[in-house]
Amino acid sequence: MSSNKKLISYEIPHSIRVYEDGTIERLMVSPYAPPSLHDPITQISSKDVVISRDLSARIYLPKLTPTSFKKLPILVYMHGGGFILGSAFTLHEHNYLTTMVSHINALVISVEYRLAPENLLPIAYEDCWTALQWVASHSTSHHEPWLVDFGDFDRLYIGGDGSGANIAHYLSLKASKEKLNNNVQILGMFLGCPYFCDSRTCDASLAYKFWMLAHPHSHNGIDNVLINPFVGGRFEADFGCRRLLVVVAEKDPTQEIGIKYFEAVKQSVWDGEVEILEIEGEGHCFYVVDSTSEKAKILINRLASFIC
Repeated sequence: MSSNKKLISYEIPHSIRVYEDGTIERLMVSPYAPPSLHDPITQISSKDVVISRDLSARIYLPKLTPTSFKKLPILVYMHGGGFILGSAFTLHEHNYLTTMVSHINALVISVEYRLAPENLLPIAYEDCWTALQWVASHSTSHHEPWLVDFGDFDRLYIGGDGSGANIAHYLSLKASKEKLNNNVQILGMFLGCPYFCDSRTCDASLAYKFWMLAHPHSHNGIDNVLINPFVGGRFEADFGCRRLLVVVAEKDPTQEIGIKYFEAVKQSVWDGEVEILEIEGEGHCFYVVDSTSEKAKILINRLASFIC
């Protein structure tokens, strides 16, 4: 008797299934949220833009008044999801960023980079670098009016949560070696619960499974330099920015390596300013799920004082 049931080739419980016929089923999906040119609660405006054929973003603009208008800091933001989940267009991300923008008073560009396993790493890194270069190009071009009219390119920040923080780390290292368009400089970087791992702490863990699905041909597996910044005992902190904020949460499995990362940056030859915010009693990227909680407000207020 034949069966039409599809066979699973790879599964991460409660997250994703990859079937032998190549189809993919994501199990942890937040609903789509449309942009709004005038959010009734926060007064934030948002719209979606196309960067290239395979790349788009959502831009958030805080409420502006004619009497107090001045150019705004720019934050290029990468969402989390272990490189295989998440979107700039989900309800969780939209609510989180709308709340964030209402407090930090910055122009935020949330990048919709391509996900694995349909698009294996390093594509996500490449997409986000393309998006960062696209933003920087607006210091002289006039393609996207919100960036041209409201963005202060002397106050450009990058950041993200989880795997998005991992990407931001990579972009800053790349920016120290390759110039951004028009020689725009990154002022600061925000890393929220950064997704870093090593074989000592992450072997066979959920974080390991996410990484190996996103980058199955990774050199040295979980001890690849993209996911483990301490490979070979050498820590590179040659960042293309001047300021860094690291956020870790007590119940987050990546807390230990996040604190190790912060300490390594402090002891490195990089001469920028680094600070850390440790949140008690919370898990990985808790503030994205509920950006209105008291602990989330602590983080957002700290971010508001950082991005200025």
